[in-house]
Amino acid sequence: MVRITVELIRKRSEHNEGEIGTLEEISLHQENIEKIELVDKACRNLKILLLQYNLISKIENLKMLKRLEYLNLALNNIEVIENLEGLESLKKLDLTINFIGDLQGVKKLRYNENLEQLILTGNPCTDYEGYRDYVVASLPQLRELDMTPIDRSERIKGLQRYAEVEGDVIRGYRRYAKIREKQIHRHEEREKLRITEINEDGLEKEDEEVENENFWKSTSYHTPEDRLAIAERTLKIEEKRKKAQIQKTDEPKRILKLFSPDGRAYNVNQAKVSFTLNDEDCRDNVILEVAIYKHLDTSYLEVDVQPRYVRVTIKGKVLQLTLPCEVLTQKSSVKRNVVTGHLVITMPRLNQLETIRKSSRIEKKVFPKVTVNATGPISKRELLEIGPPRDEMDFSKIVRKDGQKPSKQKSQEMTTPRNFVDNPEVPPLE
Repeated sequence: MVRITVELIRKRSEHNEGEIGTLEEISLHQENIEKIELVDKACRNLKILLLQYNLISKIENLKMLKRLEYLNLALNNIEVIENLEGLESLKKLDLTINFIGDLQGVKKLRYNENLEQLILTGNPCTDYEGYRDYVVASLPQLRELDMTPIDRSERIKGLQRYAEVEGDVIRGYRRYAKIREKQIHRHEEREKLRITEINEDGLEKEDEEVENENFWKSTSYHTPEDRLAIAERTLKIEEKRKKAQIQKTDEPKRILKLFSPDGRAYNVNQAKVSFTLNDEDCRDNVILEVAIYKHLDTSYLEVDVQPRYVRVTIKGKVLQLTLPCEVLTQKSSVKRNVVTGHLVITMPRLNQLETIRKSSRIEKKVFPKVTVNATGPISKRELLEIGPPRDEMDFSKIVRKDGQKPSKQKSQEMTTPRNFVDNPEVPPLE
């Protein structure tokens, strides 16, 4: 587990430029500290000391801190209130969520005459009958208990009931002491069983992994022993992970080969970027276009043009290409597209091309015909018609009621509008 050292104190005193002699406030929380030490000797001017969320089981080595006003020991393994008489200036004491069962230790805080705030929330003693009246009556200097102010009537009531609630507190502690004995016995039995299994079978890597898995799946209890066991197991896993990382960093890295033994340049795309090398469309130049990331700063790019190859380094990653012909390095130019961010490298040829390839502008793509053979039954699509069809004939109008067919003249009269004017010059419709 972690111990309080000068290096740790100096690390946590960055706000005081690393000076620990004049330090007035320090936070040593979440460090898996098991014992309070060195603080009272190295930092005697402390006014605020934060030690919450550690594994401290005993309050000790604080008597030299005469100026200390606020002490936070929440979320630790403390079971007894003790060794705080020397803190003459103590105003606030936070012991939230510890394992304090003996509430009679509160009487030792009478010597801390400036103590105004006390927090015991989450401790077993807070479940005792008459707990609040007992604490209020025992500490007349208190103004606030468990974040709740103490008024005058409550203090008078606590003093009146002190003899009664003291008996309740003692009986409550006796019941808790029996529960605590069972917790310790259960933990000891479980540890004996685990050690026996290790001694009999031995521990290989696979067995250790199985043991860890069983540990995390097993039931844990809110006890100091279980909190300590969980912290130790977590630290082991963290140390193993750090060792694995160190081993990875110590492994020799793969050396990138850019040239063959005879001096010929390899084609390498370590940066894994898209590129286009055009050496046929221009008679005078070989053009390389590299698809650089649009928002990448140009300072991360480096271009090296040689007569037979070109190399582009992008944030330490190499793109190297052999050239189809020899180029003039001194006349080569590099530009970057402002819109796309692409890098365009123009390299003049040493010997000009006699002919260039004619690129066809229109390219027809011929797709192969695909025939599908239906192996199953073919379903026919049918439409559902609603209402009478449009081509339906009204057979009732073919014959009149008297049995004679309607004359053409009458049918024309029926279809001719009233305001119709016949034009003799228009030929009749046939």
